[in-house]
Amino acid sequence: MADDEDLKKGDEVEWKSHGGKAVGEVEEKITSDTEAGGRTVKASKDDPQYLVKSEKSGGEAVHKPGALKKKS
Repeated sequence: MADDEDLKKGDEVEWKSHGGKAVGEVEEKITSDTEAGGRTVKASKDDPQYLVKSEKSGGEAVHKPGALKKKS
């Protein structure tokens, strides 16, 4: 589980995806309600989410910090 303060644009992260693991890069920290990753994202400074881009598919997704694991 990622500590919110540790994630920044360009960080390589992994997350669970469709029964496996996906690897990608943090594109943006989202701190307000917005449209991202093909959906409406509810976020705030106290409850941020992250837009990540999959290394394999190139697709974008939005995840809470607890769903992301920073790669060493």
